[in-house]
Amino acid sequence: MSMTKFAVAGATGRLGRHVVDVLAERGLQAVPMSRATGVDIITGEGLAEALTGVEVIIDVASWHASDQDAATEFFRTSARNLHETGQKAGVAQIAMASIIGVDKATAGFLAAKKVHEELLLSGPLPVRILRSAQFHEFVGQLLDWQQGDVAYIPALPTQLVACRTVAEELVDLASAPSAPAAGAPIPEIAGPRKETMAGAAQLLGDRRGIKVVGVDGSGMPDAEIAANGAFLPSPHAKLAGPTFQEWLATHP
Repeated sequence: MSMTKFAVAGATGRLGRHVVDVLAERGLQAVPMSRATGVDIITGEGLAEALTGVEVIIDVASWHASDQDAATEFFRTSARNLHETGQKAGVAQIAMASIIGVDKATAGFLAAKKVHEELLLSGPLPVRILRSAQFHEFVGQLLDWQQGDVAYIPALPTQLVACRTVAEELVDLASAPSAPAAGAPIPEIAGPRKETMAGAAQLLGDRRGIKVVGVDGSGMPDAEIAANGAFLPSPHAKLAGPTFQEWLATHP
């Protein structure tokens, strides 16, 4: 496997940067694919060249907004292009990052991500999926979206996980010599403890001088099933640190 060439779609994104780092640290060859490196998985520009000699595509590319239709179209196009161009290039498989509970989603970005899984699984290349909990890094983004000194954050249950932890698990899955057994549940990775998004945001808010007020999330897609734990890890999930508080202490 040390001779395998991995192409990383979304290589300059929040998760992709860590995937590229993990591959490099393990002595594995990475081909970063993003518009910044001259590869566009939507238009196809530079894609065939980037996939030359590649055996595994790691797909961590994501749409930048929550609009369901736009995200669905992004994933539909990227899945088709990665499969078609990958097959022509002799790629052996695709490994993708998804989200825990996505199979229960009915609306919003998660529903688009559910379609993404289905589209990739229906293509000609074998696909391995890793579902993760929400990232530690997302908490700061939630606060960035707020205006003023008070942030209203959903007090919904979550089991936040570090991007780096997800990247390590995804590279493990992508580089494993054999696929998960037929019929086995889709692998999941989550943080070590259950908390609420509002509670985690308050820890960061304290540092930034922002007051966080927990709200019920009404109006958000699938808020009711989220409140009932639909997006918490399954019993088979791997749980790995650091906790959000531990992670925050290392990120000034």
